[in-house]
Amino acid sequence: MGPLLTDDIVQRLTAARVQREPSVAVSLDLGRTSVTVELGETAWSVAGTAYPYPADTRERTIYHWDGAQFVPVARYNGALIKLVPTPWGPPTFEIDGIKMLPTAHVSPYADAQRKVGLVEPRGRRVLDTCGGLGYFAGCALAAGAAAVLSYEKNADVLWLRTLNPWSPARSEPLELVHGDVAAAIGALPSASFDAILHDPPRFGIAGELYAQSFYDELARVLRRRGRLFHYTGQPNRLTSGRDVPREVARRLARAGFTTRADGDGVLAVRG
Repeated sequence: MGPLLTDDIVQRLTAARVQREPSVAVSLDLGRTSVTVELGETAWSVAGTAYPYPADTRERTIYHWDGAQFVPVARYNGALIKLVPTPWGPPTFEIDGIKMLPTAHVSPYADAQRKVGLVEPRGRRVLDTCGGLGYFAGCALAAGAAAVLSYEKNADVLWLRTLNPWSPARSEPLELVHGDVAAAIGALPSASFDAILHDPPRFGIAGELYAQSFYDELARVLRRRGRLFHYTGQPNRLTSGRDVPREVARRLARAGFTTRADGDGVLAVRG
């Protein structure tokens, strides 16, 4: 993985060059580490490799080195999917301008840590239904999960993960599957998981992941007394006309769960 740049990092490099400083300490991996960058008139270098100063960088965009130039970490295949910086370090991502992770008041990684803590993953086998950038899976492993099976349907999101230094490595005990969990869950053995993390896209995009039949399958693959955290967000009832968290809780109850609201989601225990 090469250096990752944001507009504020490029401005720091440029300002230090204008001041004729020989070097400057910055992060080239979205805040995970800091390195010393050597500054030249037309290029800057790190670990012996030289790079040009990027021009015309924009806020809310992350850039990676494609071998010839710095380009946005973004792809368009019917929808624009891009990695977006946050003030916390760990990035979020957007699909057609819609943020997929909360970032206004907390780091998306810290938010995932709190939610993962609700399902108590230590020593347990965890199903991560909608992997995204992998923050749920990474936090579950950090909390001592014995194994995590994670599904991600979108190939472009998986590509984002390869460039995101905050995403977990694709190796044991994390099994990352490129596939649709709604189609795959029927083949999973009954009572084969101790905990489930369900962070689906909003209802209007992936209604099948809110269906009663899907919740019945979640109950089937979860062991008795197993825990499930279902992210719902906090959609505006006045504009949407729906109370999605209440609908979710009602369907989970029909599937055999005891539920309670918790922050921006529903915590459920298999009865």
